[in-house]
Amino acid sequence: MARSKRVMDVIWALLLILLLWPLIMAVAAWVLLLDGRPVFYKSERMRSPTEGFDLWKFRTMRPDGADRGVSGGDKRHRITRSGVFLRRYRLDELPQLWNILRGDISFVGPRPPLRHYVEAFPDLYAAVLRSRPGVTGLATLAFHAREEALLAPCADADETEAVYIRRCIPAKAHLDLIYQRNRSICWDHWLILATVFRRFPLRGPTRLRRASR
Repeated sequence: MARSKRVMDVIWALLLILLLWPLIMAVAAWVLLLDGRPVFYKSERMRSPTEGFDLWKFRTMRPDGADRGVSGGDKRHRITRSGVFLRRYRLDELPQLWNILRGDISFVGPRPPLRHYVEAFPDLYAAVLRSRPGVTGLATLAFHAREEALLAPCADADETEAVYIRRCIPAKAHLDLIYQRNRSICWDHWLILATVFRRFPLRGPTRLRRASR
């Protein structure tokens, strides 16, 4: 990761923690009171083809020891009362400010994948994970709604896994590689704005419009 990008991540993460700590504490208390323990959810993700790390979120699902893969329609019944709201506004991802400070992820980049997807598609993720994973990014913004629509009808874990591998992984990797070829501090800020303001256009820099044609 470029030094300028890392400096930007640390500065923004510290500022947001200082500004948002009352909200973070309030969300933690709300999850605890409404849905009980655990308040946080920890999941191993990959920051490189060989290095894993623990990604932190506020818990939005009831625990299940047999849980595997991404979330599809088969897991809808496990979403907690607070989880519906937290997911809608992405407040469940506030604990990832800690992951940013640690250097596990950046603000902008490909979403960090689960280990078994990296092991199943090593060549693909060797290319994608040349960029430090992020909380948000081009693929997250451009494909999130489509991914939800594809996975929502899935009735069990096997169907969810098949649809995700066939329809989602290639599309998201394509977008991640477009970001990788055009990344800059300016575009990172643009994508952060697009995350906060949903109607903000994604393409931003002129060179991206040329690259994605």
